[in-house]
Amino acid sequence: MEYSENFVNRLLQSKRLVILTGAGTSAESGIATFRDPEGLWSKFDPLELASIDGFLANPKLVWEWYQYRVNIINNAKPNGGHLAITELQKIKDNLVIVTQNVDRLHQKAGSKNVIELHGDIITNRCFDCEKQYLGKTLLPNNELPKCNFCNGKIRPNVVWFGEQLPQKAISDSENHAKKSDVFLIAGTSSEVYPAAGLSYLAKQYGSFVIEINPNETNFSSSADYIIREKSSHAFQNILNILKD
Repeated sequence: MEYSENFVNRLLQSKRLVILTGAGTSAESGIATFRDPEGLWSKFDPLELASIDGFLANPKLVWEWYQYRVNIINNAKPNGGHLAITELQKIKDNLVIVTQNVDRLHQKAGSKNVIELHGDIITNRCFDCEKQYLGKTLLPNNELPKCNFCNGKIRPNVVWFGEQLPQKAISDSENHAKKSDVFLIAGTSSEVYPAAGLSYLAKQYGSFVIEINPNETNFSSSADYIIREKSSHAFQNILNILKD
């Protein structure tokens, strides 16, 4: 794909670059997206596996599900897109990454300044007192992990359906979106709010908003520029542009 001169110039001149990543950026690492027909949510009811009600009704089922996902993520490696973004941060030292992903593959690739809108699946906390839990989650006889402080139930440190996003994460993301001069959205369907609203916010404040996605999304008609490629290929090309 040939990129327009305007797009290239915007990248080269950018002083405040923000990248918003979604599940599509991790799909190439073997982590299925939730909204594809063959994705993980197509096989399970998300309200049973990723909600407070589901956890309280059947915590063992929820833990089995998350252990399954953690095993996949622990064995996954950052793909070319993650690695290219890490290299981009060395060129654009003000680059901020906002991610909807909970897999921490950006950090595994060496990226800094990563804002996790939906938490992360690697760490855990107490459902009752909110304290971080550092103990084992795989216990004998399928026992559930308990909090060392209050004996409460331990849960994954992710944002479930019906829960609010961490206030600091969303406020920091909104501030970066407002201040950005180039805002890239990669691998997200732009369906899940408030994350999906960041692209519109950036555009409202004058940022040049670029969509990277092989498929059309809800935001496509509002994007200033569209790259119909997988994120790994697109970010490697963007890295080459900035290096040259």
